[in-house]
Amino acid sequence: MKQPHPFRVVLSELSGSLAQQLELFGFVNLGLVQSMASGVLTPTEAVERFYHARNCLYVQKHFRRKEAQIIMSRGVQLPDLFDCLPPEEAQREFYHELETMRSLCLKLLGKGRSRSSADHAAAWAITGRAPKTVLRLNSHPKASECFRY
Repeated sequence: MKQPHPFRVVLSELSGSLAQQLELFGFVNLGLVQSMASGVLTPTEAVERFYHARNCLYVQKHFRRKEAQIIMSRGVQLPDLFDCLPPEEAQREFYHELETMRSLCLKLLGKGRSRSSADHAAAWAITGRAPKTVLRLNSHPKASECFRY
């Protein structure tokens, strides 16, 4: 039985404004990061489907956003981690890279929007109750006990 060819996202074939394409780029990457973190997609499959040369060139030429270029660069290199590092170290570095990519996607998608939500969630975690006002993490006396930078 013939195996179906896996889908392949080609950014240059997308329609919409550059801002819409960049937003879609961020959401697709969040999905890819989650898929790799859960084991649904391997790093090699992610490169074949999305982090391939054609998309890397498109991002570099059209998006011109440092975050987008870093996401693509990190995505391309994910399979190499398992080729050049011992298994435990590769796994640790893999999750670190995924978290970095996720953070960059959130930065692309929500300049400023996620900051107040993060502050609200962190304040709730520190105090154990929903605050009436949002606290800045560095202004709360217990912040240094809960979070390491």
